[in-house]
Amino acid sequence: MLSSSSTTVEHLPLKKRLCFLLKLVCFVSSVLIFCEFLIYYVVIFHCRWPEVKGGAHMGKKETSASVLKAIILADTHLLGEIKGHWLDKLRREWQMERSFQTALWLLQPDIVFILGDVFDEGKWSSPQAWADDVRRFQKMFKCPVSTELVVIVGNHDIGFHYEMTTYKVSRFEKVFNFTSGKLITRKGINFVIVNSVAMEGDGCAVCRTSEAKLVALSHKLNCSQQKPNHSNKRCSDVEKLPPSEPVLLQHYPLYRKSDAECSGEDSAPPEEKNIPFKEKYDVLSQEASQKLIWWFHPRLILSGHTHSACEVLHAGKIPEISVPSFSWRNRNNPSFIMGSITPTDFSLQKCFLPYESRVFTIYCAAGALLVILILAHFQLLTPPFYFAQRLISKHKAV
Repeated sequence: MLSSSSTTVEHLPLKKRLCFLLKLVCFVSSVLIFCEFLIYYVVIFHCRWPEVKGGAHMGKKETSASVLKAIILADTHLLGEIKGHWLDKLRREWQMERSFQTALWLLQPDIVFILGDVFDEGKWSSPQAWADDVRRFQKMFKCPVSTELVVIVGNHDIGFHYEMTTYKVSRFEKVFNFTSGKLITRKGINFVIVNSVAMEGDGCAVCRTSEAKLVALSHKLNCSQQKPNHSNKRCSDVEKLPPSEPVLLQHYPLYRKSDAECSGEDSAPPEEKNIPFKEKYDVLSQEASQKLIWWFHPRLILSGHTHSACEVLHAGKIPEISVPSFSWRNRNNPSFIMGSITPTDFSLQKCFLPYESRVFTIYCAAGALLVILILAHFQLLTPPFYFAQRLISKHKAV
């Protein structure tokens, strides 16, 4: 009888320790699940598709059928084998995958555009490294059948102009079905895809082919926008396209002096805004920019490359939106653009992803609380009122 009672007493501390350990595991697991999984749902849940102004004059059925819901992001920069540390690679790719898949599940877009620099080392990658990067990309950015994915080439995918080769362009085209001068028409909306790296204007083989396709497409679009009674022999045998002014999609922004006029919380840092941009490196040349505007008269231009947000007007009427980087490696506050687009109008809204600094703050606060709980459990932390009581008793003794 005595032995059984003593055994029970001995087991009590063990049970308490196990119970405390279980509580710690639950606490740590809850913090990890929230910061690495649930936080993306909490943040993206607040993003809403913008309403198109013209939609108010249409019926509900007509509006839902005619509005194209598009997500636009840029500069994912998947790390490669040369410069990418495995831990950095694991962290950044997990963040982008969770953000992208959560956005697809919550927002259900019709189409997703990625505006170049998909890979960080595409310009250097060996065939084996390229295949590995592509495999990881396809896993991270896998889309359901109902959502189309369109990927545009950037300088980190095929190299700057002096690094660009037919081989690099070809392997990108094979994987992503990309062609400069390609037209994508969805719900009567024309999207023009541009290889902005090939807009050097020096007559290189890739540049000549790219510009020839753009000129031919420009002719088709211009003929399609003419009135039916307008007689033009040059347009008589041209395939007619939807008469909608196109949306231009490319990696490099059109020419602008700097980001000095850009504003917003995700614009360039103040110390970088006044740094002049270098033509054919930071932005397209003035000549190439004018060509694209003359050829297509776009109603909207979407670009990436700078990793920061900016909105500028070209020719006083054509808006260009520079989409910031989607990777936390480049920004503390990545985001993507949500666009509701019709053949005659569009409306854009930015959706911010979780701030990395806030995630770190949650981890630090949870770590501090965890330390306090452990110290309190082992009675290594003196409660404040005990400390005050000791001071009072010492004072009385004196």
